[in-house]
Amino acid sequence: MSSDDNAAGVLVGHPVVDRLFRAGRRLRQWDAGHRWAMDTAVVLLIFLLFAAPDIDHRGPGDGPLRLTQLPAGQMLLLQAALLLPLWWRRRAPLATFYTVLAIFMAQWSAGVMLRADVAVLVAVHSLALHGRLGRLPWAVPGLAVAVVVVVVRLSGVVSVWDVLFVLASFGTAAIALGFAVRLRRAQLAVLRDRAVQLEIERDQRSRLATATERARVAREMHDILGHSLSVIITLADGGAYASDTAPERGKEALRLIGDAGRSSLAELRRMLGILREQADEPTLAPQPGIADLEPLCRQIRAAGPRVEYRSTGELDALDVGVQLAAYRIVQEALTNSLKHAGPHTRIGLTLQVDGTRLRITVRDSGPPAGERPAPPAGEGHGVVGMRERAALYGGTVTAGPSPGGGWSVTAELDRDNEPA
Repeated sequence: MSSDDNAAGVLVGHPVVDRLFRAGRRLRQWDAGHRWAMDTAVVLLIFLLFAAPDIDHRGPGDGPLRLTQLPAGQMLLLQAALLLPLWWRRRAPLATFYTVLAIFMAQWSAGVMLRADVAVLVAVHSLALHGRLGRLPWAVPGLAVAVVVVVVRLSGVVSVWDVLFVLASFGTAAIALGFAVRLRRAQLAVLRDRAVQLEIERDQRSRLATATERARVAREMHDILGHSLSVIITLADGGAYASDTAPERGKEALRLIGDAGRSSLAELRRMLGILREQADEPTLAPQPGIADLEPLCRQIRAAGPRVEYRSTGELDALDVGVQLAAYRIVQEALTNSLKHAGPHTRIGLTLQVDGTRLRITVRDSGPPAGERPAPPAGEGHGVVGMRERAALYGGTVTAGPSPGGGWSVTAELDRDNEPA
């Protein structure tokens, strides 16, 4: 680190510098709501520093450059003509500049030199700070004429090169200071806009993450509730029918309803436990996977349908995320078959691993002859949820009527694809 960097670091953290920065910030905040008051204060300050001494001037002074001695009335009139236009230096900088410059050239053409002529430098500074960049070249001809007037008036007492050096020095300082402040303000504006943009992007990312998590939880809740309630309703209907003719079948149905309810309640508690903010570490349970498909099929069989489950390939080697997606897709497809084809349908479930692709096929035979099928689900939340799960792993889901009757669902997942 250089000595300049060390010095800058010391200055930034110095209490006096910090107080000056805070004072400047408070002044800018006050100026934002009291612009006319600030402009008035600037004009009064220039008058007290440069114009008032001319009014109290008692003699012609010594040296080659002598300030002009005028009556108080004429002195005040000239000073007002030079200083009052500065009141509009921020609202109309180019007009203010040419007004002050015109008074200045008329005054010097008449052989009058005042301390209030510093208003020209203030007008040049304001033009560089507040003027439109495209209009700044318009000030060059006026400045050139003013320089010629001053050189002509002082050529008899001061060297032309000395006059040009002084004018160039003061003019360059005023313009450079104006551009420096302008660039600094532009940088601060860009930083403020960037900070606002970053805050907006952060809020958007937070909202997107919240929406994504809500969609994920909604899919899980839909799968759990939709499957469990369909099984419970089917078992309850079958148990009510069998309670008079085969009481043992009715008791078995009630037992299965209890098992399905307890299993669903456990899953719901796990899901809600994730959502609740707890100080202690939550109880974690593994997500369902391929190994849980056989118990799922037994649960569906208990509700009535005949389910044939076949699998090929190394299913246990699949990623846990792929296994969860496959389980939920199969669960939703079996639930839809039970719901729309009824308890007397036949369902074929096939899982096949082929290279990097996992293919899932669920096909039911539809309701038996004489039974009226339930209205089709169409593009409901279940099909949409299956497609969303498959899309996370670069896959697709196709659902529709089978050529030989019934309904089929076919899903393909990429086992090597990372979740989007």
